[in-house]
Amino acid sequence: MCGIVGAIARPGHSIDPERLDRMNQSLEHRGPDGYGTWIAEDQAVGLGHRRLSILDLSPLGAQPMHSRSGRYVLTFNGEIYNFAELRDELEGSGYSFKGHSDTEVILGAFDVFGVAATLPRLQGMFALGIWDRKKNSLTLVRDRIGIKPLYYGSGPRGFCFGSELKPLMVWQGEVLPISSHGLTEFLRLGYVPAPLSIFEGIYKLMPGHSVVIQNGVLGSPTPFWELSEVIAGSRENQFETEKETLQILESALTESVASHMVADVPLGAFLSGGIDSSTVVALMQRQSTQPIRTFSIGFYEEGYNEAEHAAAIAKHLGTAHTELYITDREARDVIPDLPDMYDEPFADQSQIPTYLVSKLAREDVTVALSGDGGDELFGGYNRYIFVEQFWRRLSRLPVSLRRIIATALDLASPGSWDQVFRVIGLLSRGRMVPALPGQKIQKIASVLSCDSLLSLHSRLVSQWANPELVLQTKYQTKDVLLQKRLRTLGDLDSAEQQMYWDACTYMVDDVLTKVDRASMRVGLEARVPLLDHKVVELAWRIPLSMKLRNGQSKWILRQILYKHVPQHLIDRPKMGFSVPVDSWLRGGVKDWAESLIAMQRLSGDGFFAGPEIHRTWKAHQSGAISAGGQLWTLLMFQAWYEKTKKWL
Repeated sequence: MCGIVGAIARPGHSIDPERLDRMNQSLEHRGPDGYGTWIAEDQAVGLGHRRLSILDLSPLGAQPMHSRSGRYVLTFNGEIYNFAELRDELEGSGYSFKGHSDTEVILGAFDVFGVAATLPRLQGMFALGIWDRKKNSLTLVRDRIGIKPLYYGSGPRGFCFGSELKPLMVWQGEVLPISSHGLTEFLRLGYVPAPLSIFEGIYKLMPGHSVVIQNGVLGSPTPFWELSEVIAGSRENQFETEKETLQILESALTESVASHMVADVPLGAFLSGGIDSSTVVALMQRQSTQPIRTFSIGFYEEGYNEAEHAAAIAKHLGTAHTELYITDREARDVIPDLPDMYDEPFADQSQIPTYLVSKLAREDVTVALSGDGGDELFGGYNRYIFVEQFWRRLSRLPVSLRRIIATALDLASPGSWDQVFRVIGLLSRGRMVPALPGQKIQKIASVLSCDSLLSLHSRLVSQWANPELVLQTKYQTKDVLLQKRLRTLGDLDSAEQQMYWDACTYMVDDVLTKVDRASMRVGLEARVPLLDHKVVELAWRIPLSMKLRNGQSKWILRQILYKHVPQHLIDRPKMGFSVPVDSWLRGGVKDWAESLIAMQRLSGDGFFAGPEIHRTWKAHQSGAISAGGQLWTLLMFQAWYEKTKKWL
């Protein structure tokens, strides 16, 4: 795993070697083992690379790397898991190699097959920048699933790209203007969804896409793989029997895990004790002659700790298990580092334990396998089951009637509803009153008015369902990215439709971004075998009835895991991998939070309108509502924006 950068100077200008070097050094954490830069003879284009050595630890694996023909120069971040097969094919045609890195194999394939014909042959996670001397063009490529990040954009100095935003800011030499659309979607979701970034004019390359800059002209991104097409094709080729499905899926998962275990450095795995990570570890251990190194983070707070479950599974499988229990204070101490770590505003609260477990693993290994992707592929989120049932009933009521009911419920504030329920409790002789009834009623009102499955899904995954309430006028926008980008695929059940939407947005821009930034912060390569594109394509051929069954999620994956781990160690309620932000904001980090959302500060920054924010803050502090997620989103932006000025 590595960090990549590059730039093309505007006509009449040249690449400044010192600036290119500073762009490269800004990604030192992604590649602590080495670095390199290359500038073309005419000084119009430059590439940079920070190296985390995984395969071919010798200087023969250093980048930027030139193809044998001299035509291509490559800076590459990621791993190609079928590089050995590609190498054999190329050697069979007479092509020779100096080292044994996957980077050299990619370049050999470019020489023999060409860039466009090579991309469908690559199996792995990758972000590439390829300079073609013959065509005077730069091609950027991102892997099919979006496991590895890639930003790009233009400015007064010319075109630039990088694994993170920091090098693009170094190239431009200034804090770039905030994108109103990017900020709106960040408030809504807690992350900035591709192709947007938080900066105006800077974009994320979409998964499975490439884009070409030729003679200084930026073309349109084009796909070489699209999930929607995979799903459409899977409808005609679905599995029919459970026996066949189990055999083929287990074989595919075993093969994927095996390919992800190839490394010239120490390797281990994250083990949360959940179904996904336990399946990956079980298949790793079955194929290893030595105990696999596994790592878990534990918390002393009840409701946030899965470490004891992970330890029981590790003991059963016979792994070399390491766990570290973190105090509330130790977890909070990570907060000041989050803006630098995540590079772009990011508000998934599990960012903290993800970093801590990455840091723990890096003490012993350089590569760690993760179970990410299982929820989106095999129906793991509780909302898939809930929405399936809820939407069926809700859609029977006319939208006009639902909106009338929602408006009526919204007439009273959460505090007023709380009072009503207290009276009901007294009149019914102490009958139990639900926690925060007023907030729950407002949530019910918000979903009653949804006029489509997509709007319901969007509402359920939102932090601020109406960002315009907290944005100053000039940053308001009615343009909702999810509504524009995501379409409803025909012949999909409501649960499958949600799985598709999550795979396109939440999985890529939240889950995979979280793991990438946290692991790369400590120079650890995280691999995700459940998201090998062959596994993804196979998973969409599995009928929903084999994923969700009798109110249970991931049925098919559980059947495979039960072969290796006793059922009683697995079957328990799903837990989130998170931290108690709600209570932190009322205690341990209250002063820090109040300083970031002080009225004077909000007015001075010019992004947020203070009254609604302070109303929410006060209601949270009083206990009338639990708004930790909403407030954390604002705080993560404020903390990030404060740090950006120090990156130049």
